[in-house]
Amino acid sequence: MTKKLNNKIIFIVLVVALLGGGFYAGTKFEKSRSNSEIDEIVTEISNKGTGQPASIDFGLFWTALSKLEEKFVDQEKLQDKRNLVYGAIEGMVNSLGDPYTAFLKPEESKKFEEQINGSFGGVGIEIGMRKNLLTVIAPIKDTPAYKAGILAGDIITKINDKDAGNLTIDEAVTQIRGKRGTSVKLTIQRNGDKDPKEFNLTREEIKIPTIDWKLLDGNVAHIQLFTFNRNIDADFNKTAREILASQAEKIILDLRNNPGGILDSAVNIASWFLGPNETVVSERFADRTETVLKTNNNGQLKKYPLIIIINKGSASASEILAGALRDNRGVKIVGETSFGKGSVQELVEFLSGNKKSTLKITIAKWFTPGGISISDNGIKPDFEVKKDEEETEKDPLKDPQLEKALEVLK
Repeated sequence: MTKKLNNKIIFIVLVVALLGGGFYAGTKFEKSRSNSEIDEIVTEISNKGTGQPASIDFGLFWTALSKLEEKFVDQEKLQDKRNLVYGAIEGMVNSLGDPYTAFLKPEESKKFEEQINGSFGGVGIEIGMRKNLLTVIAPIKDTPAYKAGILAGDIITKINDKDAGNLTIDEAVTQIRGKRGTSVKLTIQRNGDKDPKEFNLTREEIKIPTIDWKLLDGNVAHIQLFTFNRNIDADFNKTAREILASQAEKIILDLRNNPGGILDSAVNIASWFLGPNETVVSERFADRTETVLKTNNNGQLKKYPLIIIINKGSASASEILAGALRDNRGVKIVGETSFGKGSVQELVEFLSGNKKSTLKITIAKWFTPGGISISDNGIKPDFEVKKDEEETEKDPLKDPQLEKALEVLK
């Protein structure tokens, strides 16, 4: 059974709370029920040939299993054969080397579902994999992680003093989140620092802001987009109306530390700045088919000169928006190369009795109108400006990226 919902999304694993169903709406779900309804220890493996492609010789697997059953010293660990199957699937998935394709065993699947439903506490960071290292994509404004000083690009080396080097994203998420009011310790290695930093964070209910704006220099609208959640369309519409009625003559669109979210919202916001029927993004699938998403007939902010700011915490939907505005309008981008998260996942649920496991599969990659693979390249700025954290600590009001954006606009 496959269920399709209204909004497509780009997956980022969130270590936050109470996102609500909107962020995940539109994910393609597929449920499969096995023939077995047994919930106790499974002592036999059946259906050895079901679904097997003719080109694959699975004899090696069965030979290895047979040898384990014959020789392995801790025989009690072999009693539940279901765990052996889970382990085999997990190893097969991990061999693909895609951090966003993962197999979640029943316990992990349950926690992942709690994440979607928002029934857990978090510290307010999004995490991803960069060069096989568990990396902070962005801290969410006004959350425990943000207030403690965790930054985009920080590498998580330990969680509660345990090595995080071999963890998958989902495993790390499981360890970082937990009940509100409880604490988690993160050990961080920051680029340029010799010694690691330790952060003791108390989990909270995370409320994610969507947008903020103000006038700079009397005529520049500085719009900060923090995420693309289910509220962003209404909030951006309100902001756009306010800007149209203001003294603004130019716009800075600030996408720093925006981890993305609902793809349809990225298309809707791009439509404010572009003409009708312009390509925002194309999604390319394994069978080489391609779906092109285009703007609607809006364009009310197209008349304003525009500059975009991004950094290494800008990911997925924010990368799509930045790429679409540059490729279609030649909009200049200031800041740092973005994270590079441009893929969509499908969730396939497998039911056996009341035990549910989940296979999360990357099914498509996103390309800008100019054909740039966001997953492979990220979005590179036209004017590279790095933010000096030491200078920022000395003077929190100093923002060289914003200053450069204002300079380019003038």
